[in-house]
Amino acid sequence: MSETPALILGLLCGTGGVIGYLKTGSVPSIVAGVGVGALYTYSSFRIRNNQPYGIELAILASVILAGSSIPRAIKTKKPLPSALSLLAATGLLYYCNVKLNQRQ
Repeated sequence: MSETPALILGLLCGTGGVIGYLKTGSVPSIVAGVGVGALYTYSSFRIRNNQPYGIELAILASVILAGSSIPRAIKTKKPLPSALSLLAATGLLYYCNVKLNQRQ
């Protein structure tokens, strides 16, 4: 069940990157969106198949997304970076909690 949030986040990031590129022609949008989306989606696949490092990959994708979106959200106060920051924080909190519960 813990693969579902990673799959949703992956699809949202990938789709957002493509939409950002189509609307503005921004190559960084498509590279970052599809890259982070692929990382989330790959982590979902690994989690679903009980392969090692699936949770860690989801945490990594969340850290990358947070690292790029939170400073922009603070600086610009625009809705899109704020929404990305919220997604990143949600993924980070969820998967860190899953990882901590695995250890107990």
